Amino acid sequence: MRKILVTGCAGFIGWKVCEKLLEMGEEVLGIDDLNDYYDVRLKNWRIERLKKYKNFLFVKFDISKKEIKYIVKEAKPEVIINLAARAGVRASIENPEIYYQTNVIGNLNLLECAKEFGIRKFIYSSTSSIYAGCKIPFSENLPVNEPISPYSASKKSGEVTCYTYHYLYGIDVVVFRYFTVYGPCGRPDMSIFKFIKLIDEEKEIIVYGDGTQSRDFTYVDDIAEGTISGTNLSGFHIINLGNSNPHQLNEVISIIEKKLNKKAKIINREFCKADLKETYADITKAKKLLNWSPKVNIEEGLERTVNWYIENKDWLKDINLKD
Repeated sequence: MRKILVTGCAGFIGWKVCEKLLEMGEEVLGIDDLNDYYDVRLKNWRIERLKKYKNFLFVKFDISKKEIKYIVKEAKPEVIINLAARAGVRASIENPEIYYQTNVIGNLNLLECAKEFGIRKFIYSSTSSIYAGCKIPFSENLPVNEPISPYSASKKSGEVTCYTYHYLYGIDVVVFRYFTVYGPCGRPDMSIFKFIKLIDEEKEIIVYGDGTQSRDFTYVDDIAEGTISGTNLSGFHIINLGNSNPHQLNEVISIIEKKLNKKAKIINREFCKADLKETYADITKAKKLLNWSPKVNIEEGLERTVNWYIENKDWLKDINLKD
């Protein structure tokens, strides 16, 4: 049994990573500041489920504060999995400073902890958003030097800082570039959560562009399993975790309509220039290094997500959505 520190444990991916680690019998210290970027009721729902495990301890804290080192020093984890992040392309344009506080300074604080306390394994969550302008499919060896949003720029900064600490101090680091993660209890600022809720409530949904933009939608359980596999690697690696099978937004809406047996009321707005038209993961490296490949296709994943929504609709009806 290892002691593993997971930041962002109340977040969508962090919650699922913690859950799977706990089921494996690992001891998990979860840290999250429970910020109100989106409706905190979702974060509280996730935390309450994690607290049912006797091998889970939760600490509310902001990783951008230097005092994080006292928590890490006392916990003595063998692995740090940094999933704490400010996410969202459009929101980062409105308030870039807070993105850099968490995604850059927060990550730096944790790397400093790893250096000071001899923690040899470090996982960092990055994003497919940094592939702007690259050819499809996105492979890890493509140059990603032109981020087009503060969010992707902050994540690129986190990646290169991770490499610096690997090079200087010999910390084993795996950087995962995630591709459009979805599933039960997902983020309410992401399209799938919003579409399910608004279509079910027979309200209008907003699509930026004509809906032909495609995403490599990846089910959250697959992402969590790949992330955990990274804790066994040595050296420095950047690895894509994606479904490697993009789907257009219009197709996803159509599937949700069928699952709910309701018709979407679509309003089209101008495509955001900070968004990517298409994401598509080359997962050759993940297959080779982790023996990982996604198990859940879009039909099954959306069915599970819609079913979770229906089962929890009594309290989800009051959840505030966010652009």
